[in-house]
Amino acid sequence: MNLHEYQSKELMASYGLPLLRGYLCYSAGEVESAADRLGAGLCVIKAQVHAGGRGKAGGVKLAKTSAEARTIAEKMIGMRLVTPQTGAQGKLVRKVYVEAGCNIDKEYYISLLLDRARRCISIVASSAGGMDIEQVAHTAPEKIVRVAIDPKVGYQTFNGLNLGFKLGFDLERSRLLSALMHKLYRVFVEKDLSLIEVNPLVLTKEGTFVVLDAKCTIDDNALFRQPALQALLDYDEQDPKDLSAAKFGLSYVALDGNIGCMVNGAGLAMATMDIIKSFGGEPANFLDVGGGASKETVTEAFKILLSDSKVKGILVNIFGGIMKCDVIAAGIVAAAKDLGVTVPLVVRLQGTNVDKGREILSQSGLRIVAADTMDDAGRKIVEAVAK
Repeated sequence: MNLHEYQSKELMASYGLPLLRGYLCYSAGEVESAADRLGAGLCVIKAQVHAGGRGKAGGVKLAKTSAEARTIAEKMIGMRLVTPQTGAQGKLVRKVYVEAGCNIDKEYYISLLLDRARRCISIVASSAGGMDIEQVAHTAPEKIVRVAIDPKVGYQTFNGLNLGFKLGFDLERSRLLSALMHKLYRVFVEKDLSLIEVNPLVLTKEGTFVVLDAKCTIDDNALFRQPALQALLDYDEQDPKDLSAAKFGLSYVALDGNIGCMVNGAGLAMATMDIIKSFGGEPANFLDVGGGASKETVTEAFKILLSDSKVKGILVNIFGGIMKCDVIAAGIVAAAKDLGVTVPLVVRLQGTNVDKGREILSQSGLRIVAADTMDDAGRKIVEAVAK
């Protein structure tokens, strides 16, 4: 789960990290008022959407006066911000964050992330922070430095000092950076995050560090013990299919293909997508209904699949262990009738009560294509979609 910049900064402020004053605004009038409250000097208007690259796309603007801030907000609020992360459809800007300016001397990139290769939390940093950090990683990888945190002892002062020296700081600046990194590490661990990204972390002309932009991503599997963060979920930034799946306990990930998949079990789901691709097809999603799916769950899964305009056919691949094949078959028939499924539907059932399940499908009166094996199912759905 991603947090907006303003939410990430509220979280960081509770740990004493250095931030600038700012206000969340939903209208041009609120933006003008916020600029006046921030006082004389520059202020920054930032679109609040779940996407990187806002600056290059026109989602971050400087204003010298409150009147100018209002004019910028009138154009920004309601626009569709298109960045490399949003795709051509862009993201609708519903709110902006108005923040005070500062005297920037140098910009740095700092992130903490789960380093699965090293099995630890790693700090990734660069002295070339700012809007072109992705390009820096490709063209000048030597400017990217890493510091791994030993999970047995956690963050230590020398980790931050080491990072500071690698970034070219003297001892005094490295100590300041180490103290800041300790606070970021606490946020990361105590709030069950999978990513913190500060880009840029600014060194001001006054010699202090300021978190100028912030992004936090929470581990979805840990949300049950972070209710305060779970409450920050912005429904407007979520795909409606993802929201529906979460409410019914379904594991759903949208893909770019045209064959919808409904499967029970993550491993079987992965194998099903591989089978589709082996016959030249492209899966439209990963959808795991779990081991205890009910008629209601199956119906909701069909709704999610059919709400994707790219889906031209559906493959249901169920292994009945805890879940009985006759129960899932009854759910498929009921859902198909209720929703009026018109795209090709291929169903492969194996496991407990499989014969009874297949009988329910064959007597349903629906155009359901039965499959016996994984290969059979993959071939039939790809051929059906190609017609």
